[in-house]
Amino acid sequence: MTDTRPKRGGREERLAKRAAKPVFDPCPPGQRGGAYRPLSEAELARIFDTALDLLARLGMGEVPERLSRDLLAAGATRGEGARICLPRTLVQEAIQGAAKQFTLHGRDPARSITVGGDRVFFGTGGAAVQTLDMDSGRYRPSTLVDLHDFTRLQDVLANVAWFTRCCVATDVPDNFDLDVNTVHALISHTTKPVATSFTLAEHVAPIVDMLDIAAGGPGQFSERPFVKAHISPVISPLRFGEDAVDVVYECIRHNIPMSCITAAQAGATAPATMAGFLAQSLAETLASLVMVHAIQPGFPMVFSNWPLVIDLRTGAFSGGGGETTLLNAASAQLSNWLGLPSGVAASMTDAKAIDAQYGVEKGMTSLAAALAGGNLIYESSGMTAALLGVSFEGFVLDDEMHSMSYRTLRGIEVSDETLGFDAICGAVLGEGHFLGEAQTHAAMERDYFYPRLADRVEPRSWAEAGAADAWTRAKSRAREILDSHHPEYLSAEQQAAIRARFNILMP
Repeated sequence: MTDTRPKRGGREERLAKRAAKPVFDPCPPGQRGGAYRPLSEAELARIFDTALDLLARLGMGEVPERLSRDLLAAGATRGEGARICLPRTLVQEAIQGAAKQFTLHGRDPARSITVGGDRVFFGTGGAAVQTLDMDSGRYRPSTLVDLHDFTRLQDVLANVAWFTRCCVATDVPDNFDLDVNTVHALISHTTKPVATSFTLAEHVAPIVDMLDIAAGGPGQFSERPFVKAHISPVISPLRFGEDAVDVVYECIRHNIPMSCITAAQAGATAPATMAGFLAQSLAETLASLVMVHAIQPGFPMVFSNWPLVIDLRTGAFSGGGGETTLLNAASAQLSNWLGLPSGVAASMTDAKAIDAQYGVEKGMTSLAAALAGGNLIYESSGMTAALLGVSFEGFVLDDEMHSMSYRTLRGIEVSDETLGFDAICGAVLGEGHFLGEAQTHAAMERDYFYPRLADRVEPRSWAEAGAADAWTRAKSRAREILDSHHPEYLSAEQQAAIRARFNILMP
């Protein structure tokens, strides 16, 4: 009888073949989300209808004069007092005309990402004023050196798809110098898409001059903008903030894509009921969209509706927990339902230490946001202490967590090959196991993620190796990266040109 079972090569031959192959990433960024839908179709429609009613009947307060003129010219109406009402037709027009997908450019084109549709990317956000010190294990004020170090660290983390400054350099007191030195840190040490904020509108133009130096000459940055602006033009409840609106005008003038962020807090600046909260925060983010539409229709804007939760017993902001998990997933679902590029905030743990609370809150909130299809998931790397803190160890742990989330999103491929009828028959009729099968080795390469930091050894081996916990392993990995990775993405000539014009405070 002819032996039809699959032939098995020797172990050395298999290892040699695997070593010769390029490494296959079983869970790269940009997986598809949207399977988790906390709201029904009818509930989505009711929340949207209430948001439209709020904008049409109550409208927006404290509208700056320039914006008021532009909104009225676009079809807005005057409401009671000085409020400006946004009719349903105007809001629908803004949604229809919005940029549904656009590119966030990296200075390295290979690191650019496309925002919108059903693709999910984890990144950063936040403006932490404290850094978890790796030596003391305690928090201290964040510095400009920290920002440079965080930028270097995340540059090698594959799952940080874009980098927003994660901490505020509290040792730089002047607002203009702070904005300049923040952007300088970002463009010096990474070629990923980056994001920052501008304290005042008049800071935008000179910083664009610095970005032109990095891009290769006058006007080059605006041709292919690799910096995104984070702006909060709406202040809850339902009013505009003049300084932020001025920044919006300047960013549009210089072709800087924007995340217009609504950050209402349940029970404080928005209703404590979740449905009411979602209706108000949706209305406020739609007001930002209408604002952009009135200034320049179709300008790239991430619809960043970030539901934030406070502990109603104390009034303290809470970055973790089931409510944050649910509300941000619902926000992503609403944005996707409207066809708008979505941004939500997740992984904002309240934990101060790298502990069980840290893992639970980060895992729950970030996975739910991804499953719901949030295009850009902000705050998802390194943030601690309800956004007051940021951690080097947290960055590397979260990067591994994102791989697990992406693997979950990727799902299960069903085909003749993966069902493996013949492989099952061969194992059953042969050696009774699948350990040496070609299908097993192919799946090992293609379908499984092998963590670098998570510990999978049995207890005795773990104890004999020093019984290190996750915090210890992450600290070692972060130090390894910071000791070895010193990228300088600006040439000596570019650095000299920037330093000749701006007060760059890093040596």
